[in-house]
Amino acid sequence: MIRVERWLDAPRWLRAGVPVISLLLAGVITGLVLAVTGHDPFATYGQMYDAAFTARGGMASTFVYATPLIFTGLCAAFAFRMRAWNIGGEGQLYLGAIGASGVGLALGGLPAPLIFLGMVIGGMVAGMVWAAIPGILRAYGRTNEILTSLMLNYVAGLLMYYLIYDSSSYWRDLTSARARVFPLGKYLTSAASWPAFNLDTATIPFGFLVGMLAAGFLWTLIRTTGFGFEMRVVGDSPAAADYAGIRTKRRILTVMAISGAIAGLGGASQIGDFGHVLDPRGLQQAGYGYTGIVVAALSLYEPLAVILVAFLLGALTNAGFSLQGPTFPPGLVGVMEGIILFCVLGGELLVRYRIRLARRSTGSPTPADSALVPSPSPRAAEAER
Repeated sequence: MIRVERWLDAPRWLRAGVPVISLLLAGVITGLVLAVTGHDPFATYGQMYDAAFTARGGMASTFVYATPLIFTGLCAAFAFRMRAWNIGGEGQLYLGAIGASGVGLALGGLPAPLIFLGMVIGGMVAGMVWAAIPGILRAYGRTNEILTSLMLNYVAGLLMYYLIYDSSSYWRDLTSARARVFPLGKYLTSAASWPAFNLDTATIPFGFLVGMLAAGFLWTLIRTTGFGFEMRVVGDSPAAADYAGIRTKRRILTVMAISGAIAGLGGASQIGDFGHVLDPRGLQQAGYGYTGIVVAALSLYEPLAVILVAFLLGALTNAGFSLQGPTFPPGLVGVMEGIILFCVLGGELLVRYRIRLARRSTGSPTPADSALVPSPSPRAAEAER
């Protein structure tokens, strides 16, 4: 007889070994898919590695794709740790971009450090407010935050389009006749551009370093503070949290707000590091918020692991663009990402549960089983007679 039981305390080797084996299995399955579709797996892997790491500009492009995934991955992972299913990282990143670009335009004449600080605060506040809406509805209205946060993504996207394409808003450039015909956002001044660190082989965006600091902060918050302990209790057993006197509603609202602030910080990074202008089409086509959910799942909701997973997915995305061509369709890159996600999540089941084989007992009960059966009382025996 096969039994599936939850691990009370999974071995350390299992926690470390299963993700590695899952990635190796994903590589084997992906190689089979490549072979079936007429591509040499070893040559394809070599081309992907070269495009993502060793080619000229490859590492820099990998950092560019990985930076927003850190923020959206942290956004989802932090909320998911308490089983607050924030699917709205996409929209919260949009609001962060709106807030940061607006503040950057307003503070255009100030020194660069003040503009940077204002953009960070503006992006975080905007994302926090947007995430607080489904948080309030979940905490005080018992509304499913999956639906509300997901629907707000579309509202945020339409709001961006309205500000640039359908209105004469503060964000839209109206200084020339061409800009009035072909809508375009206002570009920030050079002082609003975030600094970058040039290494021998790559340029590291400042937002990537900010994301690493955010990951360290969230890890410390979860692991070493009373708030993090209460988060884990609420996530594991809401009934136990209520019995212990934990204010569950406040914790839900706070976690959703912090989660949205992290995504909003990612939107600020998109403006300060890369775009320097509010670009609705570019942000929506990238889909960083939805990919961040994949990053959170692959990292098993660990903030520090989000950095590594975001970097690997950024490398995969960068390599995927270099592979695209007449013989390599774009959908095949998505298939490769899906295989990795499926294998890693399947391996997570082995970390959470164990499979035991037990022999089904037949015939008369054993003395141990007989001891578990209560003997009839004298009154019951007399009644049967």
